[in-house]
Amino acid sequence: MKYGGSVKGFRRTWFFGVLVVLWGLLTIFLTCLAILLTAPFRGGVRAFFSIGPLWARQMLSICGVSLEVQGWDELPEEIRTGRQPVIFMSNHQSNLDPPVLIATIPVPAVYISKKELKWMPFVGWAAQLAGVIFIDRGNREKAVQEIHRAALEIKGGKNVVIFPEGTRTRTGELGPFKKGGFALAQKAGVPIVPLATVGGFEVLPVGHLRLKPGSYCIRFGAPVDAAAYEQRDELIAEVRHRVEALL
Repeated sequence: MKYGGSVKGFRRTWFFGVLVVLWGLLTIFLTCLAILLTAPFRGGVRAFFSIGPLWARQMLSICGVSLEVQGWDELPEEIRTGRQPVIFMSNHQSNLDPPVLIATIPVPAVYISKKELKWMPFVGWAAQLAGVIFIDRGNREKAVQEIHRAALEIKGGKNVVIFPEGTRTRTGELGPFKKGGFALAQKAGVPIVPLATVGGFEVLPVGHLRLKPGSYCIRFGAPVDAAAYEQRDELIAEVRHRVEALL
C-alpha cells in the first residue's frame, strides 16, 4: 500500500509531469521511426497497426490510466473480422482520443486529416504508411475530389474513424455534429458504428499536456445502416442519439 501510495504521489508532482511530456515526445519519434524501418519488410499498414498502438498503451500505463473496451464483441462478425468496412463515429473528449482509438479498435482504421500533416517529419510519414486519407480543406474543388476518392477507398475495404463534432469538446459536453462524415458514409454505402470515449476529458483536460491518473473507456454501439436513411438529418440524429446513449 505504501509503495502504491508513493507512486500515486509521485505522479502528481511537477517533475513527473515534465518527465512524461518529454518521454511522450521521445517515444512518438521512436514509434514513428520503428514503423518506418519495419515497413519495407512488413508493409506500411501492417507495420503501423502493429507498432503504433504501443505508444498510447505505454503512455496510459505509465500515467496510471486504465483502459477498458465495451461492446466490441457484440458487433457483427463481418465488422469484427474486417470483412465489412465501416465508418466509426466517436465523440471527441481530448487530444488523446486519436491514439487511444488506434490502440483500441481491433481492426485497422485510419483518420481523415488535413493535408499539412502529410509532410510532417516522421509523424506524417508514418501516417502515409497507415493509409490516412488527406484532404485539402483550403481548396473546395480539390477537397470534393478527395472525398470522392475517400468514398471509393472505404468501399474497397478501408475503415475510417471520424469525429463528427469536428474538434474536441471544450466543456465536456457533446457538441453539434457536422454533416461531412455522414455524406461520406452515404456516398460510400457503408455502416456507421457509433462509439463513445469516456474519461478522456478528465485524463487530459483542455489546455494540459500532462495525463492524469484515471480511467478511459471505449464503448461501441450497434451499427447504423447509412443507406437506409434518405434524409441526412435523420441519419445524423440517429447516430447522435446512439453516441449519447453510450456516454
